Amino acid sequence: MRVPFFQVDAFTNRRFRGNPAAVMVLPSFPDDATMQAISAENNLAETAFLVIRSGQYHLRWFTPTVEVPLCGHATLATAAVIMERLNVDLDEVVFQTASGSLSVTRSSNGYVMDFPSRPSDKVHPTQEIAKALGAVPTEVYANQHNYLAVVDHPKTVRDLAPDFVAIAGLDRPGVIVTAPGDEGYDFVSRYFAPAKGIPEDPVTGGAHCMLAPYWATRLKKTSFHAYQASRRGGEIDCELVGNRVRLVGQCVFYLQGHAET
Repeated sequence: MRVPFFQVDAFTNRRFRGNPAAVMVLPSFPDDATMQAISAENNLAETAFLVIRSGQYHLRWFTPTVEVPLCGHATLATAAVIMERLNVDLDEVVFQTASGSLSVTRSSNGYVMDFPSRPSDKVHPTQEIAKALGAVPTEVYANQHNYLAVVDHPKTVRDLAPDFVAIAGLDRPGVIVTAPGDEGYDFVSRYFAPAKGIPEDPVTGGAHCMLAPYWATRLKKTSFHAYQASRRGGEIDCELVGNRVRLVGQCVFYLQGHAET
């Protein structure tokens, strides 16, 4: 079966930057093993599988090794596919997902995503985390999804060369590392998730659902201009609104065609 296939660079306005995602438009979801095999074949941080049924948009996300409950950049990419390729008259899409209904709205600055926030609790910094990162965090926070390691300087974030095997052995799927921002950003971050088949994710919407509540408390404000300092790099404007996080980003199309499934 031939199905529409797109590859989109998300959270950027420049091709070959931001976070690339594959988007596949399907008449129905195939079995999990097939979607996992397709995602491994695509070998991107995420492949989004979109099924449009009875006017509703159903969305699932897979890394090369696992299905995940939430993905920002692949949701952003899918919204761009719908509103720029499939139905250019739409200004809002509501996705039905494992994380509930997620809306994406077209704006003058790109697209605005409405996601659940992921608050965290402070935990004791362990030697295992410091050894895995190759840097000693000043604070560590955790929720069921990730660790959040805080360091003092953005240069520390940019220069990290972590031990991915050690990170994969931690008792959380991933580790976010963050510091106060430079170059006009409120904060900078990087995200490592080798246990999910993503040694380093270039730009991560889900991570900012955890970062926004932390920095709101620390900086005493709710709107942020953030930078994820991976090799590709990407910008995210985010705002904490109650128990939700609004993420704003742009997209650039790289590839459009069909895939055989």
